[in-house]
Formats: sequence, C-alpha cells, structure tokens
Amino acid sequence: MTDDTPSLHRPTSRAARLSAVEEALLKYIVTSQSQLSQILADEDIEVTQATLSRDLDEIGAVKTRLADGTVAYTVGGRPGQDAAAPAGKADQQMARVLPGLVTSVASARNLIVVHTPSGAAQYVASVIDRQPVDGVLGTIAGDDTVMIVCSDDETAGSRARRLLDIASKNQPGE
Repeated sequence: MTDDTPSLHRPTSRAARLSAVEEALLKYIVTSQSQLSQILADEDIEVTQATLSRDLDEIGAVKTRLADGTVAYTVGGRPGQDAAAPAGKADQQMARVLPGLVTSVASARNLIVVHTPSGAAQYVASVIDRQPVDGVLGTIAGDDTVMIVCSDDETAGSRARRLLDIASKNQPGE
C-alpha cells in the first residue's frame, strides 16, 4: 500500500451507517441527498434515497441557511456554522425533544440523572450527546434513565437546572 493515510473501516450495521451520515454532515457542507449519497458511496456505503431520508430524519438533520447563504443539511453544532450562539442552538434542539420525554431531573455531585418513559432514555441521551454543551462529558442510558457525566459539581447543578427548564417548557400548540 503506497498511501500512509489510515482508513476507517465500518461494519455494515445501521448504527455505523447513521454514524457515517452524521460525520459527513459535520465534516462537509452537504446541500443535497444525492451529494450525501455520493460521499457515503466513496466510503463504500451504498444507501437508497428512502433509507437516506429516514436516516436524516432519525439523526435530526435539518436544512439550514448558513452564514454565506448556502442551504445545507446540519446536525448538532457544526463548528463555524452558527458560531453566534451555540448554547441557543443546543437549547432549540433539546426543546424539540425533552418536554415530551423527560419526567424528572436530579443532580448529585458531578452527575445528572434524567428519568424518561420506558424505552426513551437512549433517544434522550443521543439528543444530549449531539449538543455542544460545555462541561458535559457524555451520557450513559438504560431503558428509562440517563446519567450525564459533567466535569464538576457546579456544572452538573447548572446543567440539571437548564435541562429541567427546557423539559418544563410547553410544546407549541399545548
């Protein structure tokens, strides 16, 4: 092999495909599903348009007007995409999901425990993980409980209050 660049090999699982879609959206400015399909094909991931549409919906990708006027798919917080208010964008993303799925929030030391209805914890954890929130190191999810690990006790307390505030907001039309 003459190229010293390490290559990433992915299993052919659904989770690996979703990860590849999300990585592509974070790495490239993707303006169409056909462009995204080609990026995935270059990584030896063949996907139909219908599957790609479902994948985009599942990871929460939305078409967004970027600062330069380009309309592109975005997910999470792409660096430089909307640098004016990353916390506001995170709050918006979480405000679409948390009010219907979070039943309680508590903090203890540097941990936050979030309770959800049965079966919703992994989805809630993935929404939280996608947001660029300072001081949040990651999540662990079971069936109805999410544990969020924060960098320190103070951060856990403030993030728990913020999550509770977001989860307490009424959805439009309620």
